Amino acid sequence: MAIPSPTRLSLAMERTGQWVFSPEIPTDVIVAVGEASFSLHKFILAAKSNYIRKVIMESEESDLTRIDLTNIPGGKEAFEKVAKFCYSVNFEITIHNVAPLHCAAEFLQMTDEYCDGNLAGRTEDFLSQVGLSTLHNAVAVLKSCRQLIPFATEVTVVDRCVEVISSKACSEAKFPSQSPPSWWTEELAVLDVDSFAKVIIAMKQRDAKYLTVAGALITYTERTLRELVRDHTGGGRGIRSQNSGESDSESIRSEQREILQSTVPLFPMEKAAFPINFLCCLLRCAIYLRASSACKRELEKRVTEILEHVTVDDLLVLTFTYDGERLLDLDSVRRIISGFVEKERSTMVFDAGVNFNQHFSPAMQRVAKTVDAYLAEIAAYSELSISKFNGISILIPNGARKSNDDLYRAVDIYLKVHPNLDEIEKEKVCSVMDPLKLSYEARVHASKNKRLPLQIVLHALYYDQLHLRSGTTEDKEAVAVAMSADRKQLQADVSLVRENEELRSELTKMKMYITDLEKNVQGTSSSSGTGRETPGPVKRHTFFSSMSKKLSKLNPFKNGSKDTSHIDDAPVDLTKPRRRRFSIS
Repeated sequence: MAIPSPTRLSLAMERTGQWVFSPEIPTDVIVAVGEASFSLHKFILAAKSNYIRKVIMESEESDLTRIDLTNIPGGKEAFEKVAKFCYSVNFEITIHNVAPLHCAAEFLQMTDEYCDGNLAGRTEDFLSQVGLSTLHNAVAVLKSCRQLIPFATEVTVVDRCVEVISSKACSEAKFPSQSPPSWWTEELAVLDVDSFAKVIIAMKQRDAKYLTVAGALITYTERTLRELVRDHTGGGRGIRSQNSGESDSESIRSEQREILQSTVPLFPMEKAAFPINFLCCLLRCAIYLRASSACKRELEKRVTEILEHVTVDDLLVLTFTYDGERLLDLDSVRRIISGFVEKERSTMVFDAGVNFNQHFSPAMQRVAKTVDAYLAEIAAYSELSISKFNGISILIPNGARKSNDDLYRAVDIYLKVHPNLDEIEKEKVCSVMDPLKLSYEARVHASKNKRLPLQIVLHALYYDQLHLRSGTTEDKEAVAVAMSADRKQLQADVSLVRENEELRSELTKMKMYITDLEKNVQGTSSSSGTGRETPGPVKRHTFFSSMSKKLSKLNPFKNGSKDTSHIDDAPVDLTKPRRRRFSIS
């Protein structure tokens, strides 16, 4: 045991001397609590504490002069108040000291069964009426239990605090009583990680919504890892390199590592619980703090599930150190992208039953575009090797890229930053790019780019020639199609003209037929009025007689023959004519 310092011993004796007013009764026992010692009276302590009475009664020494209470919960601060209580010295019970006092009272067996109005009963009343009445008070009491474990757990102080906190937190999440509505998450952020974990587990058991739990976890990590997660952009304040001094000592990093590794398993299972930029910041913390593989894989898995919402800045957060001067980690980025591609392949095959290499979802196409832009950003760093650059590039299926322009930009930047590459190395860098999927502007730029290997330039020029020839053939085919359409339209117009002429001719004939009918009707009426002839049967006009007249009028030889159109169709006289003599007189 360490020898108590004279300064601490004198201070303890001075405080004790203020309680003992009667010099007629000298102290007869020294109570040691750690490095502090208290000179007290055995009969006063035994009157309140059953534990001390047993120690005195069971001691082998006839006159016990020293009692060791090093293991008392709360240490010397708690025992000082216990001694005050034994000597009837007034002191204040608060939400910050009630838990240590209650644990010390239970440890010393200062219960009402041993003595009426004892300390354990008074601390229990304060806990019930004040300490556990509000969320703020319950959090303060639970926070004070950090140094009292495991005794605080044995006397159920911790469990009671956790139940009250979880209940009131869930209630505040549903029906906020203060502004802002998330004020309760700040209250929980002051707890140590073990107590906070117990509260979160209790909230889940109360069926708290996953967004409620996620909000508490986000606030807690931002508060406890504020130097590493200042905001969701990955900015760090006061972060130095691994070889820097005091602020980045191994002890601090060990504590931060423990907080992160204890917090991640508490995350809700829902993939939409956290924004992706927050997860990327936590993953960089895990990489920087050298967290366990299980912690990093869990964060990588969660980023993979919502990678379609990732931005270039989010991926850069994972890549660079906090000062942004050097590359930190590319393996995590590679595993995340690879996991997302595999997830998309499985989804397309099992759900849609289509070929993954031919059909790509909009999410896959967005990720492809983001990855190409990300490659353009990291290509500017000279420490990036060809294998790592190509390793990320080939993870995206070529068919998922509608255009290779962004990838070409990344390749061009890489070649510019690494001017000492030979022709074979340049071809290896350019092998991730398909020259046939470049836009016209990109092909023109590539054909004039002296940094590209000759093979890529020839590919671009050859494709332009094919495109021009294809374009000429397409123009000729378009002209031929247009001429054929015009020819068909002209034939249709000629046919329509002919049909119109035929209809006009038929109408003319019909008009002539009607005119003849009218004339015949008028002629018949006039013959009946004169009465010169013997009435007889009137010959009825037939359709053929009318048509014969009409055809006679349309006779082309009409002008060269005798016109008989005026002859009526009178009945022919069939009587035998009278004989006449033909003589020359």
